[in-house]
Amino acid sequence: MPQLNPGPWLFIFTVSWLIYLFILTPKTANLKVLNEPAAQNFNANTTQPWNWPWT
Repeated sequence: MPQLNPGPWLFIFTVSWLIYLFILTPKTANLKVLNEPAAQNFNANTTQPWNWPWT
């Protein structure tokens, strides 16, 4: 059973995770977010009560 022999795939798996952790993660973490969420003003959102005409 070739699945039990870790020789062919364990090295490729380890190297790919090391590349991901040490090269790609810092590059993606430094990307600038273009659409920063704006702070909400909760005082400006006052609504008027709705009067029911039949009550």
